Amino acid sequence: MNCRPGCGACCIAPSISSPIPGMPLGKPAGVRCIQLGDDARCRIFGQPERPAVCGGLMPSVEMCGTNNAQALAYLTQLELLTQPLPGEGAVKWPSP
Repeated sequence: MNCRPGCGACCIAPSISSPIPGMPLGKPAGVRCIQLGDDARCRIFGQPERPAVCGGLMPSVEMCGTNNAQALAYLTQLELLTQPLPGEGAVKWPSP
């Protein structure tokens, strides 16, 4: 399966703890990655600066659904289900 053009849900819903160019502390869940272009494509796709977690995430029917809203909902739910319990290594994001 290929990514759906114009989606970008995987660059918005999940938190990313690895540094990203322009986001040295990573990315909180629900925040659009700074490397996600206006065309909803990764600006650093295929480059060494791209976090390994991003390269390891592969599109699937289950994850992507049939539209962007379904993909965002699935990935948001997955993020919530995989958050560490309080006090168990949770990432502390700086206040905006």
